[in-house]
Amino acid sequence: MTTLSIKTAMVALVAGSLAMTAGGTAFARADGAGMDPAKFQQRIEKRVDKALDGTTATADQKKKITEILQAAFGDMKGMHTQRAEVRKALTEAMSAPTIDAAKVEQIRAQQIKLMDDGSRRFTKALIDAGNVLNAEQRQAFFKKWNERSHGPRKG
Repeated sequence: MTTLSIKTAMVALVAGSLAMTAGGTAFARADGAGMDPAKFQQRIEKRVDKALDGTTATADQKKKITEILQAAFGDMKGMHTQRAEVRKALTEAMSAPTIDAAKVEQIRAQQIKLMDDGSRRFTKALIDAGNVLNAEQRQAFFKKWNERSHGPRKG
């Protein structure tokens, strides 16, 4: 492996690790402190209410969607420890006197699997939530769900 490709691989691994950490922190903050689960559950409920505000969704539909998303985020919380272990392993592998390319590749594959597992779980929750709503409600919900309080997400 050339020096340029090793540097490229290291940058890609660090960027992937950062993206996985930023994108999958359902309950945990970067400093390792966890958010109060009850507050997080309330936050999901509030976000669902906001996303369904102005639609014909019933209280029962809102409750079902809230439960689906709360369960998904609860399941994904368990992945936080695994992500932390993978980041630690990557740091150790890249800090070793000699870089073991096979080990780094194994760590990268673990990162991808964790991201895929999280994505799969959240996608299932979105499908389940979408199936609770009719087409018009679903379109309004997903449009508002993807907006932050200060407007639509960029990029």
